[in-house]
Amino acid sequence: MPGPTPPPGEDWRTPWKGRVDAADGEAGWRWHQVVQPWSDAPGGSAAAGVALLGLASDEGVRRNQGRAGAAEGPLALRRALASLPAASAQPLIDAGTVPCLDGDLEAAQSRYAERAARLLDQGHLVIGLGGGHEIAWASYQGLASLLQSGRARRLAIVNFDAHFDLRRDVQATSGTPFLQALEHARAHGWDAHYRVLGVSRAANTRALFDTARSLGVQWTLDEQMTLLHLEALRAELAQWLEGFDAVYLTVCLDVLPAATAPGVSAPAARGVAIEVIEPLVQTVAGCGRLRLADVAELNPRLDIDQRTARTAARLVWQVAQAHCGARSP
Repeated sequence: MPGPTPPPGEDWRTPWKGRVDAADGEAGWRWHQVVQPWSDAPGGSAAAGVALLGLASDEGVRRNQGRAGAAEGPLALRRALASLPAASAQPLIDAGTVPCLDGDLEAAQSRYAERAARLLDQGHLVIGLGGGHEIAWASYQGLASLLQSGRARRLAIVNFDAHFDLRRDVQATSGTPFLQALEHARAHGWDAHYRVLGVSRAANTRALFDTARSLGVQWTLDEQMTLLHLEALRAELAQWLEGFDAVYLTVCLDVLPAATAPGVSAPAARGVAIEVIEPLVQTVAGCGRLRLADVAELNPRLDIDQRTARTAARLVWQVAQAHCGARSP
């Protein structure tokens, strides 16, 4: 397993390098020129903005019998983000990366959740950089502080994914996070609803569909997600989101076609085109109630020409833009 990515400090800027258009002044700034390290000290944080937080883990993928390498995802994703345009005035914060050490996934998820909760308390939108989709259980645990305190009463979990990730297993994996989240919410009497867009019939067993039905999960099949259906899907999704005061958005990159996202543990035989995924992601991110988002399953070892990293970076950038646009007066 790769060594841990350093937290914000003297080396935090390592991946933040890219093109500089000095003649354009502030209008030509890119993310690597505006990003700042996070400080958890009183009075040490920037105004509320977008905070990037990595989880360098593929332990959940390994436990789920997948292909290792996603632990390198947060670093590759930051490098792909570095030269994207800084089109928003909202502060951009790098809150570091939590490593999974010695296979102790549960400890890493807890550390990530604690840091995410502190960032949420400061008013930031947290965007998680995976790592395997075990990041989702960590993200949910970070959001749980809002539900526990009553600052959020109804939580929508929106997952773009070829898989339900509702597996029952003897230990947490990249395939269990949403079952963990739903069972945790129910045990605490919290109102959480789970919706999956891009589900593949060929990638989920009958047992997983049965589990989804028993939990009241809503889903849309990949074959139903085409440009022909896009506007209807977008309108219906926006209407559904109105019933919630907190939204968690998560994107598993294996929802995309293998040609677009080859660098994942389980490349899609079909997938959903980026032309459909992107506007739907923007709809969720721009709803005005997004609290946390993450992108999962980026595996640089399996990527081709940085296709998956660049696509993931574009989606992260779109999430930040849509969220900041919704917050602007």
